[in-house]
Amino acid sequence: MTLRVLGVDPGLTRCGLGVVDVAADRTATLVAVGVVGSTPDQGLDARLLVIAESIEKWLTDYAPDVMAVERVFSQLNVSTVMGVAQASGVVIAAAARRGIPVALHTPSEVKAAVTGSGRADKAAVTKMVTKILRLQVAPAPADAADALALAIAHAWRRGPALSAAVGTGAAADAGTDIRAAAARGAAGVGAAGPTAAQKLWREAEAKAKRNKEKSGHVWR
Repeated sequence: MTLRVLGVDPGLTRCGLGVVDVAADRTATLVAVGVVGSTPDQGLDARLLVIAESIEKWLTDYAPDVMAVERVFSQLNVSTVMGVAQASGVVIAAAARRGIPVALHTPSEVKAAVTGSGRADKAAVTKMVTKILRLQVAPAPADAADALALAIAHAWRRGPALSAAVGTGAAADAGTDIRAAAARGAAGVGAAGPTAAQKLWREAEAKAKRNKEKSGHVWR
């Protein structure tokens, strides 16, 4: 059974969107990718409307089983945080109206899953996304690649248990923890013991948890 994930890298100026189908063997296939957004000279209401209308169309056109959205942290510039949070609210609400589960992932979690390093730069993420999806041309701009990375990371993290979860509304909470399948598959690493990429993923998750516990300003 194939899981369809819509990854969203939220933002007012550029909101990356990427749809990926992931098979039971964790093979990922590109369905659609793009960027929507607006210009700073538009009013906030108009900018959010652009995103709202776009996400509704993507949900209708591609009917994802689950949506993966980048989690926003307050370490960012305050004005940037506000814009990203507002865009996130719009896309999350759109999914909720349709009963589509939503999962939030930190950038470090996604980087660790896709590249094997929670500190990878955007170029490394784009390169691995291109390889994983077997694309001839790298997705651009970076917001588009980030959205695809979110979708891939979510599907791999949840693993085969999603086959049963899809259709029950439990996709975002499936229990199997598959981490860094890209690094594992590309390197031919077996299933005996955690790989280096798996350890990095766990470290990224632990760091994210510590950040949430230390600060009451984390966007949840």
